[in-house]
Amino acid sequence: MALVPLTVAVGVAWAAVTDNMFPTESTGSSCVVSTGSHPPCQTDNREVYFYMDSSGEYKLESEDRSTVNAAIDGEYRPTDLAFHYDSSPVFEGSAETDIIYQEGSTGLPDSAAGRTWCNGVSSTHYKCDQQYIRIRGNGRYTYARVCHETGHAVGLQHGDYSTPMLSKTDSRLGCLVTPSTDHNDLGSNNRENINATY
Repeated sequence: MALVPLTVAVGVAWAAVTDNMFPTESTGSSCVVSTGSHPPCQTDNREVYFYMDSSGEYKLESEDRSTVNAAIDGEYRPTDLAFHYDSSPVFEGSAETDIIYQEGSTGLPDSAAGRTWCNGVSSTHYKCDQQYIRIRGNGRYTYARVCHETGHAVGLQHGDYSTPMLSKTDSRLGCLVTPSTDHNDLGSNNRENINATY
């Protein structure tokens, strides 16, 4: 009887390069309600309801709405997060809409193309009930910028807040690099951290 070599496929588990999901060793463990520059908080659950401002000062133009949808479809829906559009947003109470996208520059430093901030900390102190994303108009509402700020809204951080710490420009951070221009891909490190968290 001839012996036949048996080949066994061994799966190789991919491990994240760095932990850049809030909280890390480089940040505090409590989410902060602020429009300032604080580390991002996690969203309060895997079911993410979002709204794009449709009137007033922070209204998104049609092209910008398409960009938000494209970035969510291309980068975040393939993760363990479940994104849903909320056509009747809730701005206070226990069932707030998770992410509110706005277009405008009010409250943004001159050097910032966009910012994400927590508007209401949940009962678990490292999660946020509602986060705002405000991105400047005039060509700054790009796929890469939406990918970057949405990453913050689900808890992803820059390289200098990660463990181990990475450069803010390390390409393994995908669209969470700073600046995010032309970095359209969420990247495997961020997907791994999202899926491990949610």
